[in-house]
Amino acid sequence: MKIFVNILAFLLFSLGTAAVFGWAAYQKENVRVVVTQPQNFEIKKGDSVNQIINNLQGQQIVIDRLWFKIIGYSQQSIHRLKAGEYQLKQGLTTLQLLKLLASGKARQYSITFPEGWSFKQMLKKIAETPDLQQTLAGVDHETLMARLNADYKHPEGLFFPDTYFFNKNNSDFSILKKAYLKMQAVLEQQWQKREQGLVIKEAYQALILASIIEKETGAAVERTMISGVFSRRLQKGMLLQTDPTVIYGMGDHYKGNIRRQDLKEATAYNTYVIKGLPPTPIAMPGKAAIYAALHPAKGKSLYFVSRGDGTHVFSATLAEHNKAVNTYQR
Repeated sequence: MKIFVNILAFLLFSLGTAAVFGWAAYQKENVRVVVTQPQNFEIKKGDSVNQIINNLQGQQIVIDRLWFKIIGYSQQSIHRLKAGEYQLKQGLTTLQLLKLLASGKARQYSITFPEGWSFKQMLKKIAETPDLQQTLAGVDHETLMARLNADYKHPEGLFFPDTYFFNKNNSDFSILKKAYLKMQAVLEQQWQKREQGLVIKEAYQALILASIIEKETGAAVERTMISGVFSRRLQKGMLLQTDPTVIYGMGDHYKGNIRRQDLKEATAYNTYVIKGLPPTPIAMPGKAAIYAALHPAKGKSLYFVSRGDGTHVFSATLAEHNKAVNTYQR
């Protein structure tokens, strides 16, 4: 019996000692520096814990495989390591590294779509962005819009011009979805605040008009004035006669100049020929242009012509307009 008690005491002592040393080793590993130089580290979607550990060690990050897992389990972070590219600062410990990789605070990239860009320009910019996963090559417009659950088959104008942030290897489609949802939200918000008695009767028409306003002027003070001109022309049944729609309808045939014959060609977008608005927007309008489309300035002007400095002269009669054309264009 005495021998049994001695053995039991020895075992308990040994276990206690092991526990003390194990706890000390655990605490030491927590604060051990494993990142000895600043570098980027990427967790790809679908990477297992073992793959992540192998990749860390492959980049000379001096983690211990067993302790990395033990600390990760104890912190409940080992199965919450998130995909993305992380910027690892020199001096990170095992615990700090695990917390960072589980935080999802990956390096952010950005892509910017300026106001007035076409969908074609937008796609080109996306395709030229190396940190995006490219999935849209060969996808036609109708299929793309179906993936977005959009009510329209033509994508032009349905994406909000802005700067969007993303993690490395996010899909190109995810950027389009963000821009599409933001445009839907902005358009709905602005439509609810629209001026009453407008000639346009639905939000999509406002988007079309806003895209034309966006292309016609970069002068903020003129947007509602140009909106007023187009609204009055629509009300009177006059042709809009706006050059940006002609250019859009010409597509790749546009070489920098509009010829007289181009103004007579009956494309779906030539507002020198067709009545009313074109069938779709012609560019991505910003919030200010959408606001202008929904709040046209009061007045009598039915014409405007560029001064050549980014601003325009507005006229109420054709005679006044022709005089302005002679002054500033001819």
